Parts: sequence; C-alpha cells; structure tokens
Amino acid sequence: MTSRHLKSNEYNPYYETYISKAKGLNLKDGFRSNLENVFTFFQSIDVDKHIYRYADGKWTIKEVILHMIDTERIFSYRALRIARHDQTSLPGFDQDLYVGPSKANIRSFESLLDEYRAVRLATITLFDNLDDEMLEQTGTASNSTISVRALGFIILGHEIHHCNILKERYL
Repeated sequence: MTSRHLKSNEYNPYYETYISKAKGLNLKDGFRSNLENVFTFFQSIDVDKHIYRYADGKWTIKEVILHMIDTERIFSYRALRIARHDQTSLPGFDQDLYVGPSKANIRSFESLLDEYRAVRLATITLFDNLDDEMLEQTGTASNSTISVRALGFIILGHEIHHCNILKERYL
C-alpha cells in the first residue's frame, strides 16, 4: 500500500507536506527501509555537530532526533487507538513544549539512537499486525479525521522531512 491509496478525507490537508514526502514508499516496507537509512544517516553525523543549531532559537540535532522519536511514538499511539476502534477524540501536542523537558542535549547520542531504533521496531510490529480493515479505520486526532494508514505515512514523511532539514541546514 502506498500513499496513492489515501483519500483526501482521511487526513487534514496540513499533513500533505509529510504524506507527499512518503510518496512511492510502501507503508510497511517503508518503515523498514527508513529504519536502516535513517539510522545509518544518524551514525554519520559528526560528534561536533550533535548540539549544533543553525540559528538562535532553533533545535539542536539531538533535539531534532528526539522530536522525531516523540512524534513517531505519539502518532503510533494514535494509530493503535484508532485501529482498535477507540472513538475518543485524541488531543494534539505542542512539539515545542516537549523540547526543554526532554533534556536531549545532555543525553548520549547512542541513547538517542537506541531509542530511535526501539521506537521504530515497535512501530514496525504494530503496523505489521494491522490488516487492511484496521489501516482504513478512521478516528479523530487534533480535531480532524485521520485514518490509521494516513498516520503511518505521516510518520514516514515527517522523518524524511526532518532528515532533509538536517542535511540542508545543519550539515
């Protein structure tokens, strides 16, 4: 299944930026290929750049990575709840409020890589065990309708988006 299978009513147009970046990726295979590609990319980042910010007020590379982890964890949780037919409206989250308390910059880079891998493996396991009916299930998150499969493509595209930013602005 690719993002071409998504219907416009399965997600808020805001997420098109991320979904378009996952264009051409198979949902379940994309999680695996991105795991290896992104992990290798993270490992290639010079230690001197780990707490680099390209401008005042911008996140460091460590903070960007932890933001990616946090976002994947939250969106996977949303996918689980919606796949299980939980019709509770799920709240949004303020990504900027997560950065300070995360203490990403005092963590070892290895601990961030370990957490990234663990979260991605959990996401892979979740989505591997969702059939087509579950993937097409919709619910409400951030006051908008969202499908489980759209959440998966958002996770993939969000990751690609931030890796591109790291390459273009940080490295």
